[in-house]
Amino acid sequence: MDKLFYEDQYIRKFTAEATDIKEKDGAYHVVLDKTAFFPGGGGQFCDLGTIEDNEVMEVYEKEGAIYHVIKQKLIKMQGLKCSIDWERRQDGMQQHLGQHVLSGCFFKLFNANTLSFHLGNDISTVDIKGHLEEEKIIAAEKHANLIIGENIKVKSFVPGEAELSELNLRRDLPKTNKEIRIVKVGDLDINACCGLHPSSTQELRMIKIKKWEKHKDATRIEFLSGSRAIEDALKKDKVLTEICKYLSSNEEEAIKCIKNLNDQLKATLDENKRISDEIASYEIKAMIDDAEKIGDYSLVKHIYENGNVKYVSKLATKLAQQENTIALMAVKDGEKVSLIFAAAKSIKNIKSIKSISMKDLLKDTLPLIQGVGGGNDYLAQGSGKSNNLSAAMDAATQVASGKLQVATCK
Repeated sequence: MDKLFYEDQYIRKFTAEATDIKEKDGAYHVVLDKTAFFPGGGGQFCDLGTIEDNEVMEVYEKEGAIYHVIKQKLIKMQGLKCSIDWERRQDGMQQHLGQHVLSGCFFKLFNANTLSFHLGNDISTVDIKGHLEEEKIIAAEKHANLIIGENIKVKSFVPGEAELSELNLRRDLPKTNKEIRIVKVGDLDINACCGLHPSSTQELRMIKIKKWEKHKDATRIEFLSGSRAIEDALKKDKVLTEICKYLSSNEEEAIKCIKNLNDQLKATLDENKRISDEIASYEIKAMIDDAEKIGDYSLVKHIYENGNVKYVSKLATKLAQQENTIALMAVKDGEKVSLIFAAAKSIKNIKSIKSISMKDLLKDTLPLIQGVGGGNDYLAQGSGKSNNLSAAMDAATQVASGKLQVATCK
């Protein structure tokens, strides 16, 4: 089989003959006499495209044959018009060469070699040996983009054994009996690689490092090359323009404006919290005053319409900090209701009653609202449907009131 992708990586269309077809799992695996479909390798994904009107869903190599997976059976074996998904191929080549350029820059500048490479659908990563400082990563990115502008030629070839032994490769040769292909990026990088690459660094247009992090004994670099990097830059430019428009500032002033807004927001939130706490203290005092009194105990029951569950939960917790107090709170929001039951620890310690547990009280109440929830003896929360809320709250209040009355009588 002629591997046209190694003869000319820019072939987009070709005509071939089918030499073998295997039916497997409801699909047809077709072998052609020659192909420009790259089966994947070196971390690069396989090509897709069409054979006649059949979509090529996968391409893979097995035992020296390249298989093209299609759904429909071919109606002819000769003169098959084949087409490569060029956007996918070009993207794969750009990301792959971008990795070689970055790897070459890290090795040339800091003698830091590449441990692994992953080409993703959205972003690619390369693991560089050692934990690199930000300054080195930025320096490598700048150098990589200078390399792009130098329009360095990229060569891919299969050397003879004698020539292979004399090549000063960046990484050790893979252990394989198959022929070894070499990619050479000028004097920057030379390494064993079976993938496809553009013929010049200039075709990359741009390399952009997105972020980096420590990964075991290496630094994992996330990057974009070619069209991905250009699209990312245009997207960020649009976002920055919108930010500056919203802030009525230029690019240099944007960060300062955002910091000022952040400081103002923090101050506003702090003030809002102070006011909220103050309001809550008054509300708690009013609830205690209006609570059902059972001897020395206070039983608070309150239903909020469209209230803030977080705020009501905070109120219930603060009420439970009052001596001998039980708070039975509900927040109704349309067809949904949230229950918050809280009790002071002194309630739990009443020796004349076997148990006053908010968890048990909630457990007995939830079936009335078709709800779920849980908690402990002092605080329990749940949610359910609001159509039977009044009855549920009355039932919970009656149980709690009854137990407190027992305690008062003892």
